[in-house]
Amino acid sequence: MIQRRVLVSGRVQGVYYRDTTRRVAREHGVAGWVRNLPDGRVEAVFEGEPDAVAATEKWAHDGPPHAAVTGVEAEDGPVEGLTGFEIR
Repeated sequence: MIQRRVLVSGRVQGVYYRDTTRRVAREHGVAGWVRNLPDGRVEAVFEGEPDAVAATEKWAHDGPPHAAVTGVEAEDGPVEGLTGFEIR
């Protein structure tokens, strides 16, 4: 199990980024959460098997069809034993 925290920049609010992130994470069996930040970015935590987390993080670089991702910052985090995936 691993955990990755990602910060996504660009046009990522108001384009179903959070909802689609939740769907993609669930499809990959990844736990965690996603939320909008006041500065216009989206923050997410992905936790699960390394390949599943990597696939979800890779998707975050593109996002849903109406998003325009201009940057993704990612870092390892401590595994917390998260379950499910929620929008905060």
